[in-house]
Amino acid sequence: MYSLDFLVTTSCCDEYGRLKLYSALQMMQDCSEMWIDSEPVVKDYFKRSHMAQLLASRQVEILRMPQYRDRLHVETSVWEMKSMFGFRNTFIYDEAGRVCYRSWSQGAFVDSNTGHLAAVPDDVIASLHLDARKEMTYLGRHITLPEEKMYERPDVYVTNNDIDYNRHMNNANYVRIALEYLPQGFQPTGMRVEYKLPCRSGDCITPRSGLDRDRFYVELSRRCRVCTVVEFTEQPVSVSGI
Repeated sequence: MYSLDFLVTTSCCDEYGRLKLYSALQMMQDCSEMWIDSEPVVKDYFKRSHMAQLLASRQVEILRMPQYRDRLHVETSVWEMKSMFGFRNTFIYDEAGRVCYRSWSQGAFVDSNTGHLAAVPDDVIASLHLDARKEMTYLGRHITLPEEKMYERPDVYVTNNDIDYNRHMNNANYVRIALEYLPQGFQPTGMRVEYKLPCRSGDCITPRSGLDRDRFYVELSRRCRVCTVVEFTEQPVSVSGI
């Protein structure tokens, strides 16, 4: 298990002083990336073998929405590791220890030079400390779109500011784009995102979106190939501190 502490500052908040989902995802992502510091054998192997861990999917449950100046504690832990994939929980807690966000994700191990999947040896996997899988609702990683309700939106271009050190668009930025299409008044309390292909600076993204009862879907494609699919679910949500 690895953890980081955060303070909800101005740049993390929406117009109502609540933590943005985009900012919460960045916190989860930062903690997950730093986790490798707690696993020296894995870290050394990844460095020597020029490997990286890339996000393949994430599911998030939003239980309460932190507010401006709230202090948050983020914990991430791996509960299973296979030769090419890893599975982890990342939870965000408020200062009182109450859960604000529950998440599970699947990561893929790739060669940093080629971008292709790469296998981790059994002895490296055996060195890893595994924690128990945390309690939450676990949904499948594949998202099925309501095709008859999907509508194309204007193209979006990937900018240099969207790119991270893996040289493609940062995972949280796909969701940031998808959030722009939410219907007025739609407050997501659950999210699934499936990553298929990376986007790079200058790429033209063609979005499609559609509402199906309490679920809102966004598909992001480039050159007629799907890059990312996001599903937002709307249910009642409580506010931190109330």
